[in-house]
Amino acid sequence: MITVTRTTFPPLDEYVAYMESVWQSGQLTNNGPLCSSLAERLAVYFGLPYLELVGNGTLALQLAIKALGLTGEIITTPYSYVASTNAILWEGCEPVFVDIEAKSFCINPNRIEAAITEKTSAILAAHVYGYPCEVGRIQAIAERHGLKVIYDAAHAFGVKLDGRSLLEHGDCSTLSFHATKLFHTAEGGAVVCKAAETAEKVFLMAKFGHVGEDNYLDIGINAKLSELHAAMGLAMLPLVEAIMATRRQCSAWYDEYLDGSALQRPVAVRGLEYNYAYYPVIFPGHEVMMRTRQALADHGIGPRRYFHPSLNTLPFLKVELRRACPISESVAS
Repeated sequence: MITVTRTTFPPLDEYVAYMESVWQSGQLTNNGPLCSSLAERLAVYFGLPYLELVGNGTLALQLAIKALGLTGEIITTPYSYVASTNAILWEGCEPVFVDIEAKSFCINPNRIEAAITEKTSAILAAHVYGYPCEVGRIQAIAERHGLKVIYDAAHAFGVKLDGRSLLEHGDCSTLSFHATKLFHTAEGGAVVCKAAETAEKVFLMAKFGHVGEDNYLDIGINAKLSELHAAMGLAMLPLVEAIMATRRQCSAWYDEYLDGSALQRPVAVRGLEYNYAYYPVIFPGHEVMMRTRQALADHGIGPRRYFHPSLNTLPFLKVELRRACPISESVAS
């Protein structure tokens, strides 16, 4: 079976070498030397100073919401993985869904301001498949209305816009290092913060809100990354450029063989340096997609509707939160 994603493994001897250092240090967690090293190397890789490692990408979203002090309503995209919506709900806020752009599949800035109320505290958008949101326009809207901005950048590892990391936009960007991602730590994630104060809050909240033995400074949870996971990240990081190069070649082959087809692809904006993490295609209609899906399955290929369903239709949402988002619903289908 050929699956949508398959985990990339580093050379076993390199991972084992990091494991030996864990055995020698005797420290498995609590911000050990491998976690510190990985955080430093990732900060250098992105060219950004404030990066905090956490246990997974969903925790990253939850901590960003908490550290920014968000309450009330958060304007968000209906076209993303369910973690984006779940994090908002889990933190006691309400998602306000705004439909997406047909070309990028990212949240449509033209629809954001009409959704803002006196209860709105932030915009949480996703760089879908690693294609960037209209970050300049979203930031301008946020500044006009005094809102915070969080980007779910789970797909955007290594993506650059106009020569700079896409992660520098917004008050926080969150990353997932799940095993299916281009760069992974098996399970893990990170919060990239614009301000040092926000990064300090994330660091503290991810470690039960205390430092040392008796200094309890804030409410916190356990969102730490272990040394075993950091070891995987340290072994994987040197492979990232080669992984992206291989995916770039695969993407070029798809472009060649699918040229002239009726499939729709996200439109890359000028100045984008893409990571080729995904190759999403939209079919002319639901029936065509289902026939193709079955034909692929018959040949041992397991495709996936990624993402489905549109999040504004989730069955556990309150009825008043299920705003119609026809473009998202169509793309998801």
